[in-house]
Amino acid sequence: MSDWDFLHDMHNDGYSAEQIADAAACGYNPWEWQPLDENELPAIDQPQNSELVKIFESLVNSAKSYYTLTGRYLQIWGEMGEMYAEITYGIKRHKAHTRGSDGKLGNDYIEIKTISPEKSDGLVKVKRAGNFNKLLIINITKDFTLEGQFFERRELPKGEGIYARMSWPRSKTNK
Repeated sequence: MSDWDFLHDMHNDGYSAEQIADAAACGYNPWEWQPLDENELPAIDQPQNSELVKIFESLVNSAKSYYTLTGRYLQIWGEMGEMYAEITYGIKRHKAHTRGSDGKLGNDYIEIKTISPEKSDGLVKVKRAGNFNKLLIINITKDFTLEGQFFERRELPKGEGIYARMSWPRSKTNK
Protein backbone atom coordinates (compact mmCIF):
# COMPACT_ATOMS: atom_id res chain seq x y z
CA MET A 1 0.00 0.00 0.00
CA SER A 2 1.43 3.38 -0.97
CA ASP A 3 1.42 6.51 1.19
CA TRP A 4 -1.11 8.05 -1.21
CA ASP A 5 -3.75 5.28 -1.22
CA PHE A 6 -5.86 7.37 1.12
CA LEU A 7 -6.64 9.64 -1.88
CA HIS A 8 -8.33 6.69 -3.62
CA ASP A 9 -10.18 5.88 -0.41
CA MET A 10 -11.37 9.48 -0.20
CA HIS A 11 -12.67 9.25 -3.78
CA ASN A 12 -14.47 6.00 -2.95
CA ASP A 13 -15.96 7.59 0.18
CA GLY A 14 -17.51 10.42 -1.86
CA TYR A 15 -15.15 13.31 -1.13
CA SER A 16 -15.14 16.06 -3.76
CA ALA A 17 -12.22 16.59 -6.15
CA GLU A 18 -11.48 19.82 -4.29
CA GLN A 19 -11.29 18.00 -0.94
CA ILE A 20 -9.04 15.32 -2.45
CA ALA A 21 -6.75 18.03 -3.88
CA ASP A 22 -6.57 19.63 -0.43
CA ALA A 23 -5.62 16.28 1.09
CA ALA A 24 -2.95 15.73 -1.58
CA ALA A 25 -1.52 19.17 -0.78
CA CYS A 26 -1.42 18.32 2.95
CA GLY A 27 -0.10 14.79 2.47
CA TYR A 28 -2.86 13.34 4.64
CA ASN A 29 -6.64 13.39 4.87
CA PRO A 30 -7.30 16.42 7.10
CA TRP A 31 -10.96 15.43 7.56
CA GLU A 32 -9.88 12.34 9.46
CA TRP A 33 -7.30 14.15 11.63
CA GLN A 34 -9.81 14.87 14.37
CA PRO A 35 -12.82 12.69 13.66
CA LEU A 36 -16.19 14.20 14.42
CA ASP A 37 -18.94 12.34 16.12
CA GLU A 38 -21.78 12.40 13.57
CA ASN A 39 -24.20 12.86 16.49
CA GLU A 40 -22.67 16.31 17.02
CA LEU A 41 -23.69 17.47 13.55
CA PRO A 42 -27.07 19.10 12.93
CA ALA A 43 -29.66 17.68 10.58
CA ILE A 44 -28.82 18.55 6.97
CA ASP A 45 -32.30 19.80 6.07
CA GLN A 46 -32.74 22.46 8.77
CA PRO A 47 -34.81 25.37 7.43
CA GLN A 48 -33.67 28.98 8.01
CA ASN A 49 -34.88 29.94 11.45
CA SER A 50 -36.56 33.38 11.37
CA GLU A 51 -36.40 33.50 15.17
CA LEU A 52 -32.61 33.14 14.95
CA VAL A 53 -32.50 36.08 12.53
CA LYS A 54 -34.49 38.20 15.01
CA ILE A 55 -32.18 37.23 17.86
CA PHE A 56 -29.11 38.01 15.75
CA GLU A 57 -30.45 41.45 14.79
CA SER A 58 -31.30 42.13 18.43
CA LEU A 59 -27.81 41.04 19.50
CA VAL A 60 -26.16 43.37 16.99
CA ASN A 61 -28.41 46.27 18.03
CA SER A 62 -27.74 45.60 21.72
CA ALA A 63 -23.98 45.49 21.14
CA LYS A 64 -24.17 48.74 19.17
CA SER A 65 -26.29 50.44 21.87
CA TYR A 66 -23.98 49.24 24.63
CA TYR A 67 -20.96 50.66 22.79
CA THR A 68 -22.74 53.99 22.22
CA LEU A 69 -23.64 54.20 25.91
CA THR A 70 -20.37 53.02 27.49
CA GLY A 71 -17.66 53.30 24.84
CA ARG A 72 -16.88 49.62 25.52
CA TYR A 73 -17.55 46.59 23.36
CA LEU A 74 -19.42 43.52 24.52
CA GLN A 75 -17.12 40.51 24.09
CA ILE A 76 -19.49 38.47 21.93
CA TRP A 77 -17.60 38.50 18.64
CA GLY A 78 -17.16 34.77 18.05
CA GLU A 79 -20.81 33.96 18.62
CA MET A 80 -21.90 36.95 16.55
CA GLY A 81 -19.65 35.85 13.67
CA GLU A 82 -20.90 32.27 13.80
CA MET A 83 -24.54 33.36 13.89
CA TYR A 84 -23.91 35.63 10.89
CA ALA A 85 -22.29 32.70 9.02
CA GLU A 86 -25.24 30.45 9.86
CA ILE A 87 -27.81 32.99 8.68
CA THR A 88 -25.97 34.46 5.68
CA TYR A 89 -24.24 31.41 4.21
CA GLY A 90 -26.46 28.58 5.47
CA ILE A 91 -23.72 26.93 7.51
CA LYS A 92 -25.07 24.22 9.79
CA ARG A 93 -23.24 24.69 13.06
CA HIS A 94 -22.01 21.75 15.10
CA LYS A 95 -23.05 21.32 18.70
CA ALA A 96 -21.14 23.41 21.22
CA HIS A 97 -17.57 22.30 21.98
CA THR A 98 -17.21 20.17 18.83
CA ARG A 99 -13.48 20.09 18.05
CA GLY A 100 -11.90 20.77 14.69
CA SER A 101 -14.47 22.93 12.88
CA ASP A 102 -17.47 25.11 13.57
CA GLY A 103 -19.97 23.76 11.08
CA LYS A 104 -20.74 22.19 7.77
CA LEU A 105 -21.81 23.60 4.40
CA GLY A 106 -22.74 20.81 2.02
CA ASN A 107 -19.86 18.34 2.26
CA ASP A 108 -17.40 20.96 3.48
CA TYR A 109 -16.30 21.40 7.08
CA ILE A 110 -16.03 25.11 7.86
CA GLU A 111 -13.83 26.85 10.41
CA ILE A 112 -15.16 30.32 11.28
CA LYS A 113 -12.89 33.06 12.61
CA THR A 114 -14.20 36.50 13.54
CA ILE A 115 -12.29 39.78 13.52
CA SER A 116 -13.70 42.29 15.99
CA PRO A 117 -13.64 46.06 15.57
CA GLU A 118 -11.08 46.13 18.39
CA LYS A 119 -8.46 44.39 16.26
CA SER A 120 -6.44 46.84 14.20
CA ASP A 121 -4.21 44.28 12.47
CA GLY A 122 -7.03 42.24 10.89
CA LEU A 123 -5.27 38.93 11.60
CA VAL A 124 -6.83 35.63 12.59
CA LYS A 125 -5.07 32.51 13.86
CA VAL A 126 -6.33 29.11 12.80
CA LYS A 127 -5.04 25.73 13.96
CA ARG A 128 -3.40 23.88 11.10
CA ALA A 129 -4.56 20.53 12.51
CA GLY A 130 -8.24 21.53 12.55
CA ASN A 131 -10.83 19.34 10.88
CA PHE A 132 -11.89 21.79 8.15
CA ASN A 133 -11.41 22.30 4.44
CA LYS A 134 -12.74 25.87 4.21
CA LEU A 135 -12.01 28.87 6.38
CA LEU A 136 -14.60 31.63 6.68
CA ILE A 137 -13.33 34.93 8.06
CA ILE A 138 -16.03 37.26 9.33
CA ASN A 139 -15.04 40.90 9.76
CA ILE A 140 -17.06 43.15 12.06
CA THR A 141 -16.43 46.85 11.49
CA LYS A 142 -16.63 49.69 14.01
CA ASP A 143 -20.15 50.48 12.76
CA PHE A 144 -21.16 46.81 13.32
CA THR A 145 -21.31 45.89 9.65
CA LEU A 146 -20.49 42.24 9.07
CA GLU A 147 -18.97 40.69 5.98
CA GLY A 148 -17.32 37.40 5.24
CA GLN A 149 -14.78 35.82 2.94
CA PHE A 150 -14.18 32.11 2.29
CA PHE A 151 -10.76 30.57 1.79
CA GLU A 152 -9.81 27.06 0.78
CA ARG A 153 -7.60 25.25 3.27
CA ARG A 154 -4.83 25.11 0.70
CA GLU A 155 -4.77 28.96 0.68
CA LEU A 156 -3.45 29.02 4.26
CA PRO A 157 0.16 30.18 4.40
CA LYS A 158 2.62 27.30 4.51
CA GLY A 159 4.58 26.75 7.68
CA GLU A 160 5.45 24.42 10.50
CA GLY A 161 3.79 26.09 13.48
CA ILE A 162 0.60 25.06 15.22
CA TYR A 163 -1.22 28.09 13.80
CA ALA A 164 -1.53 29.69 10.40
CA ARG A 165 -2.30 33.39 10.21
CA MET A 166 -4.61 34.98 7.67
CA SER A 167 -5.32 38.66 7.27
CA TRP A 168 -8.40 40.68 6.36
CA PRO A 169 -8.94 41.74 3.69
CA ARG A 170 -6.94 39.23 1.77
CA SER A 171 -7.07 39.10 -1.97
CA LYS A 172 -7.35 35.60 -3.34
CA THR A 173 -5.10 36.59 -6.24
CA ASN A 174 -2.48 38.45 -4.18
CA LYS A 175 -1.48 36.10 -1.38
